[in-house]
Amino acid sequence: MGIDFNIQKLLILFTYLLGSLGLGLLIEKVFLKKIRNAADKTKWKGDDIIIHSFNGIVIFWATAAGIYFSIHHLAFKESFINVFDKVVFSLVVLSVSILTGRILVGFIKAKTSGTAGLLPSSSIIANITRVIVFLVGILVILQTLGISVTPVLTALGVGGLAVALALQETLSNLFSGIQVIASQQIRTGDYIKLDTGEEGYISDITWRNTTIRALPNNLIIVPNSKLASAIIRNFQLPDKEIAVLIEVGISYDSDLEKVEQITIQTAKDILQKTEGGVKTFEPIIRYHTFADSSINFTTILRAQEFVNQYLIKHEFIKALHEQFRENAIEIPFPIRTVHLKGKL
Repeated sequence: MGIDFNIQKLLILFTYLLGSLGLGLLIEKVFLKKIRNAADKTKWKGDDIIIHSFNGIVIFWATAAGIYFSIHHLAFKESFINVFDKVVFSLVVLSVSILTGRILVGFIKAKTSGTAGLLPSSSIIANITRVIVFLVGILVILQTLGISVTPVLTALGVGGLAVALALQETLSNLFSGIQVIASQQIRTGDYIKLDTGEEGYISDITWRNTTIRALPNNLIIVPNSKLASAIIRNFQLPDKEIAVLIEVGISYDSDLEKVEQITIQTAKDILQKTEGGVKTFEPIIRYHTFADSSINFTTILRAQEFVNQYLIKHEFIKALHEQFRENAIEIPFPIRTVHLKGKL
C-alpha cells in the first residue's frame, strides 16, 4: 500500500487516534456538559434539544478527524487516499443526518406535546422524519461518489410499485396511521373505547399498529387499518372533563326536598376533597322514575378525566350512605307484591 510501517509511523498513527479521541471526550464530557447544564436552566426547550442531540456525535467527529489527518500524514498512495476520503465524507454525512434527525424529532415532539390542536407525538411521525432525513443523506453521498441519482430514483420507482403490490396490508396500516394522526380525532394519551369493546389510553401510534394501555395495565395492539375504520368513543374530546352519573333510589316515604339538599351538599364535599374532582362544578340531581320499590334519581358530578370517576363514585357512595343513615332516609330493598287469585 506504499508505506513502510516502522515504529515511528505507528507512533504517529496512534498519537493522532488517541489525541483525537481524547479531544472528543474532553469536548463532550466537559464543555458540552457545562453548556448542557446552562441550557437546562433556560425556559426555551430548543437549546436542550440541540445540545442533547450532540451526544456521541462530537466523539465520532473528533475520531474521524484524527484518522483523516493521520492517513494524510502517512505515505499512502494517492488512489487509496482518494477512496479513504470518500469513505470519511460518507460517514460524516451519515452522522450529520443522524444529528439533523435527532434535532428535528426533538423539536416535533416538543412542539406537539406542548401545543393543543397540533399533531400528537407518536412513533410514526418520528420514524417518518428520520427516514426522510436519512434518505436525503444517502442521496447526497451517492451524488458525491459520482453515482447518478436519476437512474436510482427510476429503479426505486419501478421497484416501489412491485413492493407496494406485495405489501398492500403493510402500506394500508402505514397510511391509516398517518390518516388517524392527521385527523386529530384521537391522540396519544387519549382514553378511547372501540366499538368492539376494547378501551384504554393510547400509548403510541406506530407505522403498523396502535398500542392501547388498558386500565388493568395490559396492552391492546390494534392494526391501524382496523382503527381507521372503527367506531371510536374518545373520552377526552372535546374536553378531558367527564360527567359522572350515579343512580340512587329512595323510599316513597322520603322528603324529596331534604333528599335533594343532602345529596347535593354531599356531592359538593366529595368534589372538593377527592383527587380528580372538578371543584368548581355545581352537582345536580334529577328525579326520573317511580320504580317498583323506590323513587329513583341521578346524581351528576364531574371528574377531571375518565379514570378519576372511579374514586369519585367510591367516595360519594360511602358518604351518601352515611348521610342517609344519619337522616333516616331509607334506600329500600326491592319489593314486589304478589296477588293470588282463587282458593288455596
